[in-house]
Amino acid sequence: NTLRAYQSDFKDFSAFCVKNGLSSMPAQPKIIALYLTHLSKSSKFSTLKRRIASISVIHKLKGHYLDTKHPVIMENLHGIKRTLGSRQKSKKPILINDLKVIIKAIDKDKIRDKALILIGFAGGFRRSELVNIEYEDIEFVTEGVKIFIKRSKTDQSGEGSIKAIPYFENYEFCPVIALKNYLDDQFTKKKEGKVFKISDKSVALIIKRYAEKAGLNSSNYAGHSLRSGFATTAAEFGAEERNIMAMTGHKTTQMVRRYIQEANLFK
Repeated sequence: NTLRAYQSDFKDFSAFCVKNGLSSMPAQPKIIALYLTHLSKSSKFSTLKRRIASISVIHKLKGHYLDTKHPVIMENLHGIKRTLGSRQKSKKPILINDLKVIIKAIDKDKIRDKALILIGFAGGFRRSELVNIEYEDIEFVTEGVKIFIKRSKTDQSGEGSIKAIPYFENYEFCPVIALKNYLDDQFTKKKEGKVFKISDKSVALIIKRYAEKAGLNSSNYAGHSLRSGFATTAAEFGAEERNIMAMTGHKTTQMVRRYIQEANLFK
C-alpha cells in the first residue's frame, strides 16, 4: 500500500514536470520547490510533506540522490506553512456513545458487520489487519478471544503479535460473542480462509453506512475511526500510554499522545 502511494505521488509530480517542460528524474531542488508552490494552491500541508517523501523514495529506488533538506526546498516549505498552517483535520474517532448507536443501527441479520465493527474497535485494529484475519488466527479461550496478527504496518518482517479481547458484561456490545456468532454461521464446513472476506476500503464504507443510518455525519468517519476511537476511549478511562501502544501496535508515542490529549480536553 505504501509503495503504491509513493508511485501515485510520483506520477502526479511527473505529470507536473511534463506539462511544464521540466525533468522529473533526477529532479533539481528548484523543481521540487516549484511543484510545492503549485500543490499549495489546492492541497493540505501534510500532503506536501508526503509528496516530498514519495519523490525522495522513488529517486532512491532509481539510484538518484535528492537533497530534500536543500535550502531552496525548505525555505519554500516554511513559507507555505506560514500561509497554510500545518494542522491536519483528521477523521473523528468512534467513541463509546457513537459505537452504541452504530451497533444499534445494524440489522440483526448483518452479523458480519456487527462483528467487524466491534472487533475492530475493541482490538484497536488497523483496517489492513482486520481484513487479513484468517480463521486459523482466532482462538477462543475462557477469558475471551486471542487473535494472531501475522503482519502489520509496523511489523513488516512478520514476527506477528497477539491481540486479546475479553468478554464484555453487556451481551449486545460484546465483540467476542459477536465474532463467535458470525463464525458459527459462516464457517460451518470449511474452517479456513479470510474471516471477513472484504477489502480494507470496504471497512470504511461499512462504517460510513451505519454511521449515516444511526443519524451521525458519515463524512466525519473513516476506517481509522475504530482504531482512533479505541485509543481515545482507553486514554479517557485512564489507560497508560504504554498499554494503549501494546494493544494498537504503535511504535512511537507521537500519535498515541495526540489521542491522550484529545481524551483529556474536558478533564
